[in-house]
Amino acid sequence: MAVKTFEDNMNELEAIAARLESGEVTLDESLKLFETGIKLSKACKKKLDEAEKKVKILVADDNGSMSEENFEAGE
Repeated sequence: MAVKTFEDNMNELEAIAARLESGEVTLDESLKLFETGIKLSKACKKKLDEAEKKVKILVADDNGSMSEENFEAGE
């Protein structure tokens, strides 16, 4: 089984949300879809957290030299 990409998980999550919003699924099916959606949401968050740790920002100092700094949320 191939590992799903972030985009695959987001597309599936969007499809689940659309089905739940349609109101055309049974309660049992809604609960299963919701559970799957939570798992997909957690997988997406994990991928985003991993990506955030890898992000580097190149910053030029006064001399024009480039250096790497760790990315921090909110910058």
